[in-house]
Amino acid sequence: MKKVFLYSALLVVGLGLSQIAPSILGANYELITHVIKMLTMAALAFIMIHVGYEFEIDKSRLRQYGWDYLVAATAAGFPWVFCAVYFVLVFYASADWGAWDAWRESLLAARFAAPTSAGVLFSMLAAAGLAATWMFRKTRILAIFDDLDTVLLMIPLKMMIVGLRWQLGVIIVIMFVLLWLAWRHLHMARIPVTWPWVVGYSLTIMLACEGVYLASKIVDEVVPVHIEVLLPAFVLGCIIRKPGEHGRAEVPSPDLHHDDVLERPKEKRVTTIVSACFMVLVGLSMPPVAGLAGSDDLVAASDKAMADAYVIPDAEPAPHPSEKQVADRPSMGWGAIAAHVITITVLSNLGKMFPVLCYRREAHWKHRLAVAVAMFPRGEVGAGVLIISLSYGIGGPMITVAMLSLALNLLLTGFFIVAVKRLLGDVPAPA
Repeated sequence: MKKVFLYSALLVVGLGLSQIAPSILGANYELITHVIKMLTMAALAFIMIHVGYEFEIDKSRLRQYGWDYLVAATAAGFPWVFCAVYFVLVFYASADWGAWDAWRESLLAARFAAPTSAGVLFSMLAAAGLAATWMFRKTRILAIFDDLDTVLLMIPLKMMIVGLRWQLGVIIVIMFVLLWLAWRHLHMARIPVTWPWVVGYSLTIMLACEGVYLASKIVDEVVPVHIEVLLPAFVLGCIIRKPGEHGRAEVPSPDLHHDDVLERPKEKRVTTIVSACFMVLVGLSMPPVAGLAGSDDLVAASDKAMADAYVIPDAEPAPHPSEKQVADRPSMGWGAIAAHVITITVLSNLGKMFPVLCYRREAHWKHRLAVAVAMFPRGEVGAGVLIISLSYGIGGPMITVAMLSLALNLLLTGFFIVAVKRLLGDVPAPA
């Protein structure tokens, strides 16, 4: 568990630096954030290649995977809906509760609560020594489906803001092609999986995703084609062949993989270093929170400063609230903000609890509860959703609360993993 608390401390360090860096770096902050983003993507790709390499699919159990996807969809959907309803009811006047603009902004902003951070989760569970448990295997499937569902649902949410664009269709096609490759060529490619090669794969995937993004911005800066590294990296890990797969024994070589390649001391040491760096980078990826400089007037500060800082040129921003709407909003000091942050955090984590009601024939309720708690950690994907919200002009205390809730969940990650460990401690493992 020492490694879990080390990772938690690194998250805290990164999160703290993300809030003071803008004032220290000044004009250089934008360049630094771009470098941090690319390094975070590369580290996440490294982790997800390993996850894909260890991933197994029983193709005779398609019905089970369909049920897993449904459970994961609820784990991503319920937090989103709970937070969206709360945002509308609390941050808009009662006269605006039925307004489309209020729901459009709230649905996009609340999506931050949906995705489990796969990179943070898998690193923490492995550090806690839980990689061989039923809980880890089930959580791995649910977390990957959870993030996939989040990316898919971001597409219609973007359509609500910018309309029907061909780029969004391209993203869907690419995602389904990648999933087909993972299914069709599961563990069939004989390529090395030692750490120097995986670092090379990770950098290549990161540069490819960033290259597609930058090239698509030249075509249309409003709606670029943005492919998260999580899916292509996971798919690459899935198609890397293991020794003895498909009934053909192979002789391991120092450069190619063998049964225990990821258990070699050097491999484990490099994986630990990459995971530790990833924790710091996830913390650094958090957007600066409006109002932390000492302003209590969060409504006035965030609508202009935050939206202007991240706005996409020529985008069709969501309408800013009218003077009457702003006047009707309750005054919010830090006490009220803290209460909203705690409420949103509780609601978003309650939305992740549906797996407790599932898999009754497979596992004890404590194992099912451990799966739900393990889905609590949020991170870089949720932060990305908030950046997208800001880019479309959605600001105000709603985004401030969302950012602080994301930060709070990040800070609590270590405690979530400790809770998972204790839940599993006194119950026999499922068969």
